[in-house]
Amino acid sequence: MKRKKSKHNRRVDHYALKAKKEHFPARSVYKLKEIQQKYKIIKKGDRVLDLGCSPGSWLLYAADLAGKGGEVAGVDLKPLSNEISMKLPSNARMYVGDVLSVGDELSKLIGKNYNVVISDMAPATTGSKSVDAARSFELCRAALATAQDVLTPGGAFICKIFQGEDFKIFLDLVKTGFNKQKIFKPESSRKASKEIYIIGFGKRCEPFI
Repeated sequence: MKRKKSKHNRRVDHYALKAKKEHFPARSVYKLKEIQQKYKIIKKGDRVLDLGCSPGSWLLYAADLAGKGGEVAGVDLKPLSNEISMKLPSNARMYVGDVLSVGDELSKLIGKNYNVVISDMAPATTGSKSVDAARSFELCRAALATAQDVLTPGGAFICKIFQGEDFKIFLDLVKTGFNKQKIFKPESSRKASKEIYIIGFGKRCEPFI
């Protein structure tokens, strides 16, 4: 006897199929699209840094938003596939490196003076919600430290975090460093997922972590 597909499965299939049809490597692109549609964070001519950019959906979409006058750099432990690398427009580039230990060489390559830093990084999950949330928090701290270093004053920050004990700590750090903050759960996120996005608007000049 065949089991009837749940609404959840149909929704997941919808975004996966849509991503394939629109030539994006992952359904995660629709999370950034929802954020962009609501808050208009990335503008034409912006310099954008994409942390944890593989498999490349956010990188491609951000490059399109920034346009020919903008620039998008991506960093990830995993390189992009050859297919996606060949699709990168002239205003986008990707570097293989560890965001948790960005060395001087990588820092020189990615440069500074970015208008927006985006991070869709997630840890390798263990099945333990508390462990996964703690690992997510460490990645978020690394992303925030990078944003502090490379963002221009007034710049914006988008970061995915798994909700857990450290969620409020991270939110408070973002509140300290940015003039305004928003918490956003995209419709395209899986309902069972603990992921949520924290957005910082207007980076302050003074160090905050």
